[in-house]
Amino acid sequence: MKKGPVLNIALSQLIASLGHGDMVVIGDAGLPVPPGVPVIDLALTHGVPRFMQTLTTVLEEMQVERHVLADELADRNLPIAAAIAALDLPGRGSVPHADFKRLTAGARAVVRTGECTPYANIILFAGVVF
Repeated sequence: MKKGPVLNIALSQLIASLGHGDMVVIGDAGLPVPPGVPVIDLALTHGVPRFMQTLTTVLEEMQVERHVLADELADRNLPIAAAIAALDLPGRGSVPHADFKRLTAGARAVVRTGECTPYANIILFAGVVF
């Protein structure tokens, strides 16, 4: 049995297959997924799993070079914005939510959580460990 933090098969395979610059989206339950982008749906019910639980678990296995948030997050969901800021992730960027949704079309996958709070979404860009 796998010992690392990510036990979900599809999520573990995704992280293992990432190359430098590949995008992974972790999104709330309402984030639309563009046609053709695979979805790893972890959502069980409202709030399960939480966005931050999913993000912190993914960060234990994924090397991140930079990340992008929606501009609206800071004003519309302060608890999530503060929790992400506390992680001190590299290379913070932000764009309007409409642009954020367009960017997701280039993602390797969207990881859907059970989070039901606004703008609880992030795009992670894979880094390298060397």
